[in-house]
Amino acid sequence: MLQRIEDIDAALVDRLQHSAFKYFLKYSNPENGLVADTSIGGVPASIAAVGFALSSYPVAVERCWITRKEAAERTVNTLRFFAEARQGEERHATGHRGFFYHFLHMDTGNRAWNSELSTIDTALLIAGILTAAQYFDREDDETETEIRALATFIYERVDWRWALNKGDTIAMGWKPSSGFLRWRYHGFDEAIILYALALASPTHAIPQSCYDAFTSSYSWMLHGEQSYLYAGPLFIHLFSHAWIDFRGIQDKPMAERNWDYFRNTQVMINVQRDYAERNPGQFVGYNRNIWGFSACDGPPPTRRMRGGRQPKVLGYAARGAPLGPDDGTIAPWAALACLPYDRQAALDGTKALLTSYPNLLLEGGFPGGFNPTVKTKRPEGWVDDRTVGIDQGLVVMTIENERSDFIWKLMRQSPAIRLGLERAGFTGGWLEGIEPEEVVRKFG
Repeated sequence: MLQRIEDIDAALVDRLQHSAFKYFLKYSNPENGLVADTSIGGVPASIAAVGFALSSYPVAVERCWITRKEAAERTVNTLRFFAEARQGEERHATGHRGFFYHFLHMDTGNRAWNSELSTIDTALLIAGILTAAQYFDREDDETETEIRALATFIYERVDWRWALNKGDTIAMGWKPSSGFLRWRYHGFDEAIILYALALASPTHAIPQSCYDAFTSSYSWMLHGEQSYLYAGPLFIHLFSHAWIDFRGIQDKPMAERNWDYFRNTQVMINVQRDYAERNPGQFVGYNRNIWGFSACDGPPPTRRMRGGRQPKVLGYAARGAPLGPDDGTIAPWAALACLPYDRQAALDGTKALLTSYPNLLLEGGFPGGFNPTVKTKRPEGWVDDRTVGIDQGLVVMTIENERSDFIWKLMRQSPAIRLGLERAGFTGGWLEGIEPEEVVRKFG
């Protein structure tokens, strides 16, 4: 039973968590561990989705959805593939310099979609690999011993210093035909875990000054009288947090304001809810319990809006609040993924969605996005025709962190995560032996 959640809500959350996990059973290649980016047939694998899958398998074992042996076999097959896959500058390789291409062909594992060698997606993959290494800890089990050895090899091979490309922050990616992308991870985004892993590397560690450069352009806003670190899309406040327990630990920018990233996420949830309640764009369906502005699929620009309105629709975009962009599209998984931070807001939001739009679920899980302002015969309006691997993995992990702190506890014991946070300048809390206290998981 879910801790501290009423029975009727516990049953709903349990069902949604289990349905989200089933994505990784249905849309993966068990021979090499690759996980499809979405549920649409023929799409390539996403290496970030693999990272979320590797983090979800231990949850599934603890929930008795699969056996430990089955999870270990899936995991070791995945790690063998990434350890042995072709690395090099050729355009059809799987990776280069220890990094991997964002999208890979499901069967061959070769680069797909002319995608970039992705630093953040490699980091999310590595986070999943280290989660597996931390969980599969039996010394007398050959498969689990191999998992730990492969995890060490894959992590230590990543050349994080190369990804600096002679700068002081990490480049977003690289392509064999054109070299490094011009964009960098600079300012608050989902890359805290990227910097932590790069700082902790025993073979290719980046200087601590790189983290200072990353945080130097943080942007702060006010919500009421509370100052908070701004980033509009909700996923930025959830991705690194799925692995890292930010309760009570502070880097320099947070310490200067007596703040932390956990409480910052709580405020951002309230910001999103307030924005939906105000609904400045007058979109259909928005209210305090129906919200969720994040990176997600959206309707194509050919779709018409209800009432003859013609606002610009964005397709796939990183939507955000309160500064936008916003085209009426909601990420329906977002409220549920906020469960560890504001339990009541997450439950109220999830139940409101399913009450107002009972046909929203796709294969028992939330689709990538929906837009009730788009004119269709359904009250849901436009609904994405796919579920997305990283969304489903985030739901599995965040629900489990609410239920038992499971992923957080595992990763507090990870030497790489601990060292990376310490080198980034984080102090306090569990980093200094103080267990996170039970928190009121609601802002205000």
